[in-house]
Amino acid sequence: MADPTSPSDIALLAERLDALVALLARAVPPLPVAPDFDAADAFVWSAKDLALVPVARVNRVEMTLLQGIDLARDQLVGNTERFARGLPANNALLWGARGMGKSSLVKAAHATVNRTLAADGRPPLKLIEIHREDIESLPTLLGLIGGAARRFVVFCDDLSFDAGDTAYKSLKAVLEGGIEGRPDNVVFYATSNRRHLMPRDMIDNERSTAINPSEATEEKVSLSDRFGLWLGFHKCGQDDYLAMVRGYAAHFGLVVDDAELVRDSLEWATTRGARSGRTAWQYVQDLAGRLGRTL
Repeated sequence: MADPTSPSDIALLAERLDALVALLARAVPPLPVAPDFDAADAFVWSAKDLALVPVARVNRVEMTLLQGIDLARDQLVGNTERFARGLPANNALLWGARGMGKSSLVKAAHATVNRTLAADGRPPLKLIEIHREDIESLPTLLGLIGGAARRFVVFCDDLSFDAGDTAYKSLKAVLEGGIEGRPDNVVFYATSNRRHLMPRDMIDNERSTAINPSEATEEKVSLSDRFGLWLGFHKCGQDDYLAMVRGYAAHFGLVVDDAELVRDSLEWATTRGARSGRTAWQYVQDLAGRLGRTL
């Protein structure tokens, strides 16, 4: 009869127990990590770890450098400040042309409002970024921050959904339609190149194949209706583009002849096939490098 306490049997049993523990660890989700909201004013949501990761330095540009979006700027800052002060405010969808400052405006509005709150002796507004692929974990995030004595802007950059993607249904429920709804201390901001967050051919396909085309279309576009504030961003003209370039150059003290600046920046935009805030920033980075200046 084999000795059950032999070293080989004990080693085999230990391996099997380790394998069992690993299987249980994968089957049971981790508990959310209690966040320290004083660690930073901005966080990134880690769906894998169910934790808020503090961001010590937010990648943002100054509000004064965002040109050609004055109406959107005023509306978003106003909505954000009202929310930060405990007044009614809307979820916001910033949609439209790429590179026109949608995500930059969200981060700049957060900084602007926090400066105003600090001057009034009020606690800062917290900004939490959630990645598009983690949207299905949004209810968990809201459960974690919903009871906190802070106010939060939950921000998703480049939010959109493709054919076969059903995550938009859970987002709809969280924003307005669910039994719990959105917590009073949370507002949701999203940027997208698509007005209805879905490609037009996806909506058209639902309309053409459905028994009731209008109902199928309503199902798809009703997500964007959960955003009370729609801010459109459109391709900028040449004057706005040059204003962006001049604004960046002046802000960073880049001394260059204006005629040369106009000629070079327009040529830069032509080679990239677009005039936008992003193109202007990329040109200024190239210009600063050629001048031997740091930004």
